[in-house]
This record gives sequence, C-alpha cells and structure tokens, in this order.
Amino acid sequence: MDSHALLCRLQQTGRVRSPEATAIPLSGGVSSEIWLVTDGPERLVVKRALPKLKVREEWFADPARNSVEHDCLAYLHRIAPGSVPRILFRDAEAGLFAMEFLDETFANWKAELLRGVAREEDAARAARLMATLHGASFGNAEVRARFQTWPNFFALRVEPYLLTTGMRHPKLRNLFEEEAERLGRTALALVHGDFSPKNILTSRERLVLLDCEAAWFGDPAFDAAFLLNHLFLKALHRPAGREDYLRLARVCWSGYRAGLAHRFDGNLASRIGRLLLILMLARMDGKSPVEYIDEEPKKQRVRDFAGRLLPASAFSMEEIIDNWRSSLATQ
Repeated sequence: MDSHALLCRLQQTGRVRSPEATAIPLSGGVSSEIWLVTDGPERLVVKRALPKLKVREEWFADPARNSVEHDCLAYLHRIAPGSVPRILFRDAEAGLFAMEFLDETFANWKAELLRGVAREEDAARAARLMATLHGASFGNAEVRARFQTWPNFFALRVEPYLLTTGMRHPKLRNLFEEEAERLGRTALALVHGDFSPKNILTSRERLVLLDCEAAWFGDPAFDAAFLLNHLFLKALHRPAGREDYLRLARVCWSGYRAGLAHRFDGNLASRIGRLLLILMLARMDGKSPVEYIDEEPKKQRVRDFAGRLLPASAFSMEEIIDNWRSSLATQ
C-alpha cells in the first residue's frame, strides 16, 4: 500500500478529514509499513504489517500479526498506562491501526546508546516495564488464550534466529534445535518478542515500548535475553563505552529480578543465560544480523565466545558478564 492508497482508505473510512492530509513513510522497521499522517492540526502514526520482511534473505510472516500487535499494545496500556503509544483506531479489514505520534521530546534509546549516552534510569525503567508485563500476565488464562501465537513467533523469531543460526553452526545445531523445541512447549507469560532499545523511546517523564508484532504467550526468558544481548553487543561495538553498557546490563538484570520478585527463580535465570548466548550468535549469523557490527574480527569474537560457553554447564549472569568483559579486554 502506498501513501496515496492509505490516504484514500483513511478518508473513505472517515478516519482522516482534511483534504490536505498527508502520509509520509517512516523508516526504521523491516517488518511493517509505517506512516506519519498529518490531518490538519493532528498527527498520528499508522502501521500495517508486511507479508515479506525487508531484509536480504527470504523471510515471510503472516500480516495478521498486526492484530496481535494491536492487542498487545492494548494489554500493556491496561497494566502499565503510558508505557505504550495510545491506540487511536483500528481498521481490521485493511490490516492496520493508528496510534499517537510521539514528538521530538522523545529520544530513541538505541540511538542514544550508540552515541554513548548510558543512563541507568533508562535501563531501570525498561527492566521494570518488562517485569510488569511478565508478572501481570504470568499464568493468566485469558491472556494465554488470546496470545496463542506460536506460529507467528516461530516465523519472526525461532526460524530466522535459532534454526537458521543452528544450520550455519553444525556443531551447535542440536543445541539450537532443542532450544527451539523447548520454547515451543513453554507457556508462562506474555512475551513482547522484540524488547530491544530500538523499540524504546525515552523522555523525562515516560519510557514507551513499541513494536509488539512478535507477542506470544511463552517463555519470559526470551525478552530478558533479547534486551541483554543488545547491551552486550554494544559493548563490543563501542569499546570506549564498554563498562557503561555492561553496567546497564547489570542494572537491567537486577531490576528485572527485583520486579518479578517471587516469580524469578534459578531455572528462569539459567534459561535467560542460555538464550542470551544463543541470541548473541544469532545476531551475527541468523537472518537478521545486527547492522552496526560488520567487521569480521568482531563477529568472530562473538562466535568464539558463544561457541565456547554454550556447550558448557549453566553459568550465572554475573559469570557471563565477567566472561564477556574478559573477552572484550583483548580487543
């Protein structure tokens, strides 16, 4: 759908009133079409999922995930008001929804991190929100029934991250396949599925989480590992800020543990550690390699690190962080 077709649809359904309305495509995502729509004095963001993701490799997913994202945003708004953009309307027939536009007072957390801004409060707020999502939905039968979305999560996360990476690392393939199978039979809490700095906006008053397309009632360990992985990889990418990123990783870890309280146990900790190592390797050799690490020596450092630790017995997060610090010290 191009901008003209979108505006025609919005005008036909009475969602846009001004004849001078505009729709400008926004960049940054690979899985959806996103527009900034200006309708007189009002600005809003419209999102529509794509059947084929905009990446180099063949990667398809059901565009019906747009409704999954809509419902996940609605749930997060209910349990943590202000933590997600406010939904304005939904057009299920066209496979799109609109949400509030967050203006220039918000900064993208990934962009902030990449330019060396490492605020502990951002990490603490992100960890609290993650713990709120997992804690509120833990064992909730109603939420579980709505987010029986394993095929969607499999297409967006398991196949491109775990199975593809496993095929490219034959010595670890069984481990990756076993982890994929374990994820498929784990149903504990609502998982965001893309809990990364690129999907977090920060301001003085709010931390806002975006992009819930991969939401799934499954293993909360995935979200924690996903976020920690981004902080680990930024410590590799930007050596001058290494200790800052590792400090934020510790803040996220301790904040998440405290926020989840009695739901957090040694089994969850072990699953997070294993998934962290798996995702580190996946962001080098899966279908969605992290774009800011493009030097082969750095990629090999991740491969060596994850390949060495993954087959071993379970490590505590503190041990993984210390091992990663030691590995980075030789850069």
